[in-house]
Amino acid sequence: MDKIFLNELKVETVIGIWEWERKIRQTVVIDLEMSADIAKAAATDSVEDTLNYKLVAKRIQQFVEDSSYQLVETLAEKIAAIVRDEFDVQWVKVRLNKPGAIRGSRDVGVLIERGDRPDG
Repeated sequence: MDKIFLNELKVETVIGIWEWERKIRQTVVIDLEMSADIAKAAATDSVEDTLNYKLVAKRIQQFVEDSSYQLVETLAEKIAAIVRDEFDVQWVKVRLNKPGAIRGSRDVGVLIERGDRPDG
């Protein structure tokens, strides 16, 4: 099975458990890998025959901007559900980073996979 990926989608949102975090917007960085059969699209050269990553990106950006979860775990789970449910994706890997959350570390976050793995 083929995969379509989207890397380093940066979105401003309310995220965090501390009172001060609930009052500001912070950047989260999202990487997605999504299973897709791109053979038909490759043959037809038509975006209608593939997973339209621009539509996925716009939907995720809007959702994350409008959200206000405490945990990156919850946000990642919700992103995975949107990709699977709204875009008919069988498998998705979501990496969600929160840059600067820990002093001395570039970023922290979670990596989840949901659905049936495309490669077994």
